[in-house]
Amino acid sequence: MDMEDDGRMKRNLLIIGAGGVAQVVAHKAAQHNDRLGDIHIASRSIAKCERIVESIHAKGSLKVAGVLQAHAVDAMDTDAVAALIGATGCQIVINVGSAFVNMTVLEACIQTGVAYMDTAIHEDPAKVCETPPWYGNYEWQRRDRCAQAGVTAVLGIGFDPGVVNAWARLAADEYLDTVESIDIVDINAGSHGHWFATNFDPEINFREFTGTVYSWQSGAWQENTMFEIGRDWDLPVVGVQKAYLTGHDEVHSLAANFPKADVRFWMGFGDHYINVFTVLKNLGLLSEKPVRTAEGLEVVPLKVVKAVLPDPASLAPTYTGKTCIGDLIKGTKDGQPAEVFLYNIADHAEAYAEVGSQGISYTAGVPPVAAALLIADGTWDVGRMVNVEELDPKPFLNILNDIGLPSRIRDAAGDRALTF
Repeated sequence: MDMEDDGRMKRNLLIIGAGGVAQVVAHKAAQHNDRLGDIHIASRSIAKCERIVESIHAKGSLKVAGVLQAHAVDAMDTDAVAALIGATGCQIVINVGSAFVNMTVLEACIQTGVAYMDTAIHEDPAKVCETPPWYGNYEWQRRDRCAQAGVTAVLGIGFDPGVVNAWARLAADEYLDTVESIDIVDINAGSHGHWFATNFDPEINFREFTGTVYSWQSGAWQENTMFEIGRDWDLPVVGVQKAYLTGHDEVHSLAANFPKADVRFWMGFGDHYINVFTVLKNLGLLSEKPVRTAEGLEVVPLKVVKAVLPDPASLAPTYTGKTCIGDLIKGTKDGQPAEVFLYNIADHAEAYAEVGSQGISYTAGVPPVAAALLIADGTWDVGRMVNVEELDPKPFLNILNDIGLPSRIRDAAGDRALTF
């Protein structure tokens, strides 16, 4: 179908953000601009956006000739974002900027009536590790307005959250009669070659791990401390890996949509990361509260640490190895205990060769483009706010199979590609 011949279809994409994930989104969108239309990239630094545009042209990523343009915008300014949406004629916004801008960008989309996507829960810069429910504190409070405006808002459409939510829904629909537990496991078995670095924004990374670890177990929120609970996981390709119970975005929506299941998130950490993290935290260098130096200069320790660490986007050229992210979902089938492990393997070097970003950015950046394609053709253009597990997962996972993030399944029948 020619999208221009059907007024229901959405075209033209605005990408908010210019980091490593935004680069992936822009490259993958360019590869499908025959279906997505014009592509606009905006952040506070137009120079960063222009470098992404240059990299797209350098790799020849545009499928067809079309608009590919960089813009400067303060994403914390709703009016400025709304004005840019209007000026560009974009009907789909992918927000991969800082989690601090979610609510202002979402508000701009509601006001202009365009589709919205993000890859993480909103964060208030003044608060660290708020108590659950995180979505309930922010995004879900705009559900009624999205529905009233007919605005499609897909929350958490990266990999985790995102693909892992779709796997949970798929398991409930196709493989299990009841779901008793959802364990999400995120392992990066790659190496960036630096003494120490974080794979995404250090400020967001450290804020995520300095507070209470929340999981949903036995129908209630359970509280633990970071690195308190760890276990070994025997995983495909990457082998046995140690992962720790960690609080994470998708736990909050999955707990609401699967309230009778235990929902836990596990992330892999090496001893070196834990040691450095522990020293920084104990010294107070991960604090978001300003301090004053002997010279009278007021600084925020966490921002200083961020400033001295490598830019996550700079890690890509030398990154080697693979990631493994999966859902182990247990329950019953035909009255008997059953389990299924749904997973993906991504390669850092392959991601860099294709789009100039490392594998973690790749896994986060490809899914929103798959979702944009589904919104563009009407499949996921539902006219309300949803989390990924509230949507039909099959079209989404099918597209991911085709554009770079294939799913696999391991269950009683063996280990195989997941196809429909």
